[in-house]
Amino acid sequence: MMAPEPNHKETGPKVGIIAGGGELPQRLIKACQKSGQAFHVVAFKGQADPELSNGLEGFEGHIDWVRLGAVGKALSILKHNGCHDLVMGGTIKRPSIMALLPDARAMKFIIKTGAYALGDDGLLSAIVRFLETEEGFRVIGVHHVLPQLLAPIGTLGKHQPDPVGLGDLKVAVHAALDLGRKDQGQGAVGEAGTVLALEEKDGTDAMLKRVGNMKSRSPIGGVLVKVVKPGQERRVDLPTIGVATVESAAKAGLKGIGVEAGGAIIMDRAQMIEAADRLNLFIIGIDLQAFGDVPGDVPGDAS
Repeated sequence: MMAPEPNHKETGPKVGIIAGGGELPQRLIKACQKSGQAFHVVAFKGQADPELSNGLEGFEGHIDWVRLGAVGKALSILKHNGCHDLVMGGTIKRPSIMALLPDARAMKFIIKTGAYALGDDGLLSAIVRFLETEEGFRVIGVHHVLPQLLAPIGTLGKHQPDPVGLGDLKVAVHAALDLGRKDQGQGAVGEAGTVLALEEKDGTDAMLKRVGNMKSRSPIGGVLVKVVKPGQERRVDLPTIGVATVESAAKAGLKGIGVEAGGAIIMDRAQMIEAADRLNLFIIGIDLQAFGDVPGDVPGDAS
């Protein structure tokens, strides 16, 4: 049965939304619906929220579900629906090659790029190159569809970092950038002038749980920093914070969070600020150029 035509007018060439897990794909869909931007969603089974389709009443023909390894099918769907621009939103849990069950197109990509030997950013960069040079798409960043999600410069909320907090911000920025150069993570915690923790493959929440369980901590509390990896492909996988990050940071005994201004996504900004004010945490968008002795690649533009 053919899906009913949506009772709205869409404009412009279709944007293809490649949907992984989390809230971001739903935000992208709603932004396209609100603006009238034509779109089509390819959602990965076992990765994207099964309820993603619930926000598509009247747009039922705008989503297809495919398994992660069915790259050929996903690309055919996007081309058939006239998508030229693609935006990748949401998290993807990397399976083993056996669990992936790659089709011919996916296997070609894996062999050509050595995908399973690449770190997360190397893999994402390879995917972007493959989509653009091999398949003729143009990959755009989430911030092209939802520019309001990018972190601004300066403090958000009523709490400000004190001089000790500013020092811990700088320590954590250096640590996070060094970690990012190794393609190992985007976050670090600084406390009392030292690096307290580094983000590992299990992510920010797991790092904050480790921090909360540490003994002999400084009573002043530490600072979480999340920045873009130096040289990272900025159209995918920007660091993200939201209400849950604030709550986890407070539970871990931290006093603030710093993110790269123009290089990090803030989900539910008003609610996040309310939570930070209530839990006595500062939130600050950092202009990395202000850290004059930060070494290496410190891009200033997230576009």
